[in-house]
Amino acid sequence: MPSSPQSLSRTPAPTVGFDLDMTLIDSRPGIKAAYEALTAETGVYVDAELAITRLGPPLEEELAHWFPAADIPAVGDLYRTLYVTHAIRAVPAMSGAREAIAAVRGHGGRAVVVTAKYQPNAKLHIEHLGLEPDAVIGSLWAEAKAQALRDHDATVYVGDHTGDVRGAKAAGALSVAVPTGPCPEAELRAAGADVVLPDLAAFPAWLAGYLAERP
Repeated sequence: MPSSPQSLSRTPAPTVGFDLDMTLIDSRPGIKAAYEALTAETGVYVDAELAITRLGPPLEEELAHWFPAADIPAVGDLYRTLYVTHAIRAVPAMSGAREAIAAVRGHGGRAVVVTAKYQPNAKLHIEHLGLEPDAVIGSLWAEAKAQALRDHDATVYVGDHTGDVRGAKAAGALSVAVPTGPCPEAELRAAGADVVLPDLAAFPAWLAGYLAERP
């Protein structure tokens, strides 16, 4: 049967990837609490206030500032265990996070979370906050995010860090950045972000316009 004019003009449903920390969730209070608990458990001082100003890269990069390299695997395991108790309930969703996911769904699309965070803990945040992405993929940072984005056919990736911009570019996806984490707008643009929004509250309107302009 020939396609109708309406079906010929319909925009394909998008798949949009989202980073987690400082994009969908404000993880600072939870991570601060987890580092403070780690200090109490190990006796090694971690400046939690400083650590939460440089969120984005994998946990091991931050631990390397405070612990010998040989200790990092065990300390990382301890941190992730403490995180469940001290961080999950302390972390709110970012303003506009639910609406951003709903906007993707409203256009018939899929929302996937691709994050550097340990996947089980990432899923605990998603469940606790009642966010409902179609998939959550963890333990991927910067360019390593590209394979997961390609696997899910994501054409847009939204994040707050220059590492997220690099991940989007490596996947051939449009990089949409929000300066709600450690990287200011100028740094995100310099890294190659295609779009910089003030925050996720602006995402639904941007997505509608972007999809309307697609061929």
